[in-house]
Amino acid sequence: MTALQKIINWIPALLEGAKITVLLTLATVSAGVVLGLFLALGKMSKKKVLNKLCGAYIFFFRGTPLLMQLYFLYFGLPKLFPVLTLRSKFLAAFIAFSLNSGAYMAEYIRAAIQSIDKGQNEASHALGFTYWQTMALIIVPQSIRRLIPSIGNEFIMILKDASLVSLIALEDITKVTRSIASSSGNELVYIPAMILYLIITAVFSFVFDKTEKRYSIYEKE
Repeated sequence: MTALQKIINWIPALLEGAKITVLLTLATVSAGVVLGLFLALGKMSKKKVLNKLCGAYIFFFRGTPLLMQLYFLYFGLPKLFPVLTLRSKFLAAFIAFSLNSGAYMAEYIRAAIQSIDKGQNEASHALGFTYWQTMALIIVPQSIRRLIPSIGNEFIMILKDASLVSLIALEDITKVTRSIASSSGNELVYIPAMILYLIITAVFSFVFDKTEKRYSIYEKE
């Protein structure tokens, strides 16, 4: 069997792994944006307890390796609290990645919010809006366009970091590639695997680039 034939035979398994990788990335970034929004608003709040709690959360998840967070959630936490044992590898990866992504997205969102003219805050307060009404109805909607580049970068980072889930035996691209290489004794499988990563990255980079050009405020400045 030629090298080309071997690569063709590996493609179906690699594509199955790609589904897991892309699904995990999409789910993680979506959850990260939602969690990051609440963390950003909490950290910007004038309520000291909420501010400190959100700040501590962001500091912890940005300051410790994602791999350690994943290991602790999947292997360590069940040792402390057996009731929290996660049977689903995908769910464990999703939770760990989302908690981590939320911390990074919080800082992106906070920067985007703070880039909005402060005069709008003052005007909304003069009109009787509360802090949360101002954020929900005026500031956050305007911040979304400024977030597009950051969300795109976070997506690409998560896409590549998703290879870490192979260490808990979740069948993503990396895990499938390692399994094929081990069973066949042929490291050529890493070539189509890397090409597949590049294709996925290129497709989503193109999508985010087009979205940024269409909606981002920077295009109009």
